[in-house]
Amino acid sequence: MSLISVSGSGGAAGGTSLVTMILLYAVIIGVFWFFAIRPQKKQQKDHDSLIATLEVGDSILTTSGFYGVVIDITDDVVVVEFGNNKNCRIPMKKDNIVEIDKQSSES
Repeated sequence: MSLISVSGSGGAAGGTSLVTMILLYAVIIGVFWFFAIRPQKKQQKDHDSLIATLEVGDSILTTSGFYGVVIDITDDVVVVEFGNNKNCRIPMKKDNIVEIDKQSSES
């Protein structure tokens, strides 16, 4: 009879450690999401809203540090004119735009 009672108490302790381990993993995943994934998604959302306001004639800054003026916009690609040379027009992905300076409409 004592064999059954020892077995029963061991099973209860095992169940408690399983619940504790599951809660520990849930807390670790929650903390990871809060400090790593959530800020990255917020940053991506801010960048998407920045790209949505892009218009022809805007001055931009690229990820590589070049300043240019937007000449043409398609779905994923913009054509940017760099420097004073009007022949230096380079197509690039919209994801490479870091900053947009809107042109004032003084007409």
